[in-house]
Amino acid sequence: MGIDLPLIWAVIIIFGVMMYVVMDGFDLGIGMLFPFVKDQRDRDVMMNTVAPVWDGNETWLILGGAALFGAFPLAYAVVLEALYLPLILMLIGLIFRGVAFEFRFKAKPAKRHLWDKAFIWGSLIATFSQGVALGAFIEGIKVVERSYVGGALDWLTPFSLFCGLGLVVAYTLLGCTWLVMKTEGPLQQRMHDVAKPLALVLLVVIAVVSLWTPLAYPQIAARWFSMPNLLWFLPVPILVVVTFYGLLRAVARNAHYTPFLLTLALIFLGYSGLGISLWPNIIPPSVSIWDAAAPPQSQGLMLVGTLFSLPIILGYTFWSYYVFRGKVTHEDGYH
Repeated sequence: MGIDLPLIWAVIIIFGVMMYVVMDGFDLGIGMLFPFVKDQRDRDVMMNTVAPVWDGNETWLILGGAALFGAFPLAYAVVLEALYLPLILMLIGLIFRGVAFEFRFKAKPAKRHLWDKAFIWGSLIATFSQGVALGAFIEGIKVVERSYVGGALDWLTPFSLFCGLGLVVAYTLLGCTWLVMKTEGPLQQRMHDVAKPLALVLLVVIAVVSLWTPLAYPQIAARWFSMPNLLWFLPVPILVVVTFYGLLRAVARNAHYTPFLLTLALIFLGYSGLGISLWPNIIPPSVSIWDAAAPPQSQGLMLVGTLFSLPIILGYTFWSYYVFRGKVTHEDGYH
């Protein structure tokens, strides 16, 4: 029995995308929280909590894109052609956000508000575009004879737009709980106050998506309510409710670390529900990872390099977060 290379690559891509969502999610969320915080010194602290690590977070996005290109070239070609506009908007937003990180601290006080706006809008556009692309991906992509046959605006639907708004709420909550963990004093208390309404809004978003998806897309409903998928999917909504209850309790008692960890658990549960809905299709609704796979020789050669570099990336990520652990105060400068 040979090694199932497409399966291995699918796991690597799933892991890479999840790492990106978790790690870049909270710094995008911080950008979207800027309008709730007017004090410039507090905004400095917010940026300083992620300044040492934000650029390393982008590594996972590059890994996911490069792995998709090399291991599943058909999926890379079709998905990018179908979602060019939202993905381009995402990259533009990430560029504005990244430039704002570097220039905001060097700008004169009179001009700093311009980089604040770049940080806010870059974070918002990048997040919303990611959510729209995700929603369009869930809805499915029209493929005939290994080619995309849809239009340039097929991604623009009410469901995809709602997913964009939902991801904005999710990332903002992730950024909020990150700041609860990394700050102290009035800023931390303000984030505690914002976390509860954000969590409740996210709960509504998850409920709406959970109802909308099976009602609007029969192929996903068939996956959810057929055996053995039902056995895999059934624990997800139960765990979501339990996690939300724990999150609200942790916020109410002004916990420092638990809200962030429970928000990560919610992101993971949503990600697992998505996987159950689509697996093993890499181009929904009908192209599987095996149909879209590159030749085994190509996947095998790439796998050797990836298995060498992946532990290095993980080690660097762990070490950077370990070095810059602890609270960030007004006295800490830009690293």
